[in-house]
Amino acid sequence: MAAASPTEVVVVGSCMTDLVSLTTRLPKAGETIHGHKFFIGFGGKGANQCIQAARLGAKTLMICKVGKDSFGNDYIENFKRNGISTEFVGQTEDAATGAASIIVNSEGQNVIVIVAGANLLLDSEDLKRAANAICKAKVIICQLEITPAISLEALKMAYSNGVKTLFNPAPAHAELDPQFYTHSDIFCCNESEAEILTGIPVGSPEDAGKVGLVLLERGCKLVIVTLGAEGCVMISADGPIPKHVPAGKVRAVDTTGAGDSFVGALAFFMACYPSLSMEDMIRRSNFIASVSVQASGTQSSYPYRKDLPQDLF
Repeated sequence: MAAASPTEVVVVGSCMTDLVSLTTRLPKAGETIHGHKFFIGFGGKGANQCIQAARLGAKTLMICKVGKDSFGNDYIENFKRNGISTEFVGQTEDAATGAASIIVNSEGQNVIVIVAGANLLLDSEDLKRAANAICKAKVIICQLEITPAISLEALKMAYSNGVKTLFNPAPAHAELDPQFYTHSDIFCCNESEAEILTGIPVGSPEDAGKVGLVLLERGCKLVIVTLGAEGCVMISADGPIPKHVPAGKVRAVDTTGAGDSFVGALAFFMACYPSLSMEDMIRRSNFIASVSVQASGTQSSYPYRKDLPQDLF
């Protein structure tokens, strides 16, 4: 073990088993409709981000908790197939593996219900066991599908050891602990999360810029607001003028997990290509996320390095 190269990207976060139904349209309240396809996939924001970083070539490690059940066993195998270290993937008998029920319509829009299950049992002891890996990583990613206090503890551990911290406040909490802002090197949220955090509705890149300014005032160093097909807006404490980084136009088949593809790609570039400008990293991550929306499923739609234009690398 001692001779192994250190992990580049560590993700502290969630694993969910996705139960996906494809329909022509989303049902109304109280309505039953026929779907045309059902499949089970691997999801959860943390695991998604980890898988995308790994498929691009980052040496990755996942810190999470699953149930001692068939979904949990399958998830551990999924990590191994993707070359991700499972040394700190815990299994518990006290809760089921997290699950997400997802309905996707023919336009690629979705509604999702998540039951976090074992994800909420990841605790401080688990972080202490993984402290060495966290403190020696190049980049750590955290989100909010596990207990928020645990995400914050992981960010602080990494931050105090000079590890670059990438925080994705999803799903968003209106009353987010202010320390999340000050311990995030990069704070990356989408339009709906931005509105929950700041009260500012985001309908344009200009609105995203306003959100960015508010978040900088709260102590963030660099804010990225993702805007789906419109790309994203970045703003940093060094250059507090919002910069819109557009995405190329593609026909979306299924947008589930596109934001996680973006975050995983960004972590990969931060860890493996640190000399690139942030704008360049974002442009490349936009491209990778836009590839993911052109196939159905979440992780099943995430591209591998070998299938992408080599000038991205």
